[in-house]
Amino acid sequence: MQPIRVVVAGATGKVGRELVRAVHRDQGFVLTGALAADQPGREVAEAVGLEGGATGVLIQPSLEAFLQAGGQADLLIDFTVAAAARQTIPAAIEAGIAPVVGTTGFEPGETQGFAERCRTRGVGGAFIANYAVGVMLMMRFAEEARRFFPHVEVIEMHHNTKLDAPSGTALRTKERLERAAGDLAAPPVAVHSVRLPGLVAHQEVIFGGPGQTLTIRHDAPSREAYVPGVLMTAKWVLKTKQVAFDLETVAFGR
Repeated sequence: MQPIRVVVAGATGKVGRELVRAVHRDQGFVLTGALAADQPGREVAEAVGLEGGATGVLIQPSLEAFLQAGGQADLLIDFTVAAAARQTIPAAIEAGIAPVVGTTGFEPGETQGFAERCRTRGVGGAFIANYAVGVMLMMRFAEEARRFFPHVEVIEMHHNTKLDAPSGTALRTKERLERAAGDLAAPPVAVHSVRLPGLVAHQEVIFGGPGQTLTIRHDAPSREAYVPGVLMTAKWVLKTKQVAFDLETVAFGR
């Protein structure tokens, strides 16, 4: 079986660097493109510190430039910012390249619009706020707990350079918790954001009831946490040609 051809948008970013390294290491994938607003024309191995020398992949400023240069890919991995992704994702779908997106900060309904484009074009896609397996389990456990606790709040804590607040993970957690309440008489789920140097990515879901509290917490001290989920999703998207908004859909089919 031929390896999956991947172009990474945000290749020189904090998460993008980890993903470029992971794609390069995994024999099931081949890195055919790297997109970044900075360092265009630079060899990606030099830009992100890949072992093994030059790859022949030069950083391009946009997906359009990558395609115009003759670049080919089966899959786009996008970890950028919403303003850039709004250009890259539709261009990828139009070119028949399946998007696996970890970018957050979109307006309500935007990712659903991208998903509809995927379905119309006949390609799979994923628009998942957090690809860490532990976050997937945190949300799943929290949904179970919500059946018994009407009062819950979310505290998300990130590094002070993160642009969006609340985080996409916290907003997705809130959405799922409010849906999980069902007929339970419960107030809206409050979300609190903390931005401080020294943090990476952390979230607590705190439930309160008479005489007790329950805290479900996830910590990601390294951005390597996202890599296994992204690669798993990449394979799933190309195999099923379906669209996912949660890692659970990929892992458990729900």
